[in-house]
Amino acid sequence: MTAPTLRGAAAFVQQVRAAEQHLSGADPVMAAVIERHGPCTLGATRRDPFHTLCASIISQQLSSKAADTIQARLMAGIGAGRRITPPLLLAASHEELRGYGLSTAKARWLRALGEAAAAGTLDFRALGRLDDEAAIAVLDALPGIGRWTAEMFLMFALNRIDLFAMDDVGLRRGVAMLYNRGRPLSDARTLKITRRWAPYRTIASWYLWRVADPVNEIWV
Repeated sequence: MTAPTLRGAAAFVQQVRAAEQHLSGADPVMAAVIERHGPCTLGATRRDPFHTLCASIISQQLSSKAADTIQARLMAGIGAGRRITPPLLLAASHEELRGYGLSTAKARWLRALGEAAAAGTLDFRALGRLDDEAAIAVLDALPGIGRWTAEMFLMFALNRIDLFAMDDVGLRRGVAMLYNRGRPLSDARTLKITRRWAPYRTIASWYLWRVADPVNEIWV
């Protein structure tokens, strides 16, 4: 499923409501979480695909506050308004990108991403037509983008409805808090729990982030 159009956005909201009903019926623990946190707002904000990937790279291994600071410096420095674009990014030198607070590797990865998007080798429309695993494979092949970043992109830029990122610390903490009194769970036990949420594991993930870090609004 690609990011929803104006008409598609309404359909996506209906799908999210259906997901909440399914999750509540399939899992009493999740039903209580949905009752406590209210309707899921995933999809309420339309996310530009290129900007979302850039933001994901910037935020790797940083706190939300540090990532926000660096992203704000970068956007101000390259003259970006509400989003980072390939032409604006490529107009900045590697040294300029480093001066905004990016590491050497992240500056290099962002330029490579801009070059791929500008050349058309990274085609977001084509990416949106691929199934989840094929899209993840395309993104994973890009410098600086691993499976976790690809999964976050699919969830929040392409509105894919049935993903659970096993490597996400917040999601694993949320599962542990809800199902094992905060003690870490094995991959096998985690997968067994998450299977009951299919085909709406992305929506369940949204609620797990609320459980694990209720003050962080990054995933709204």
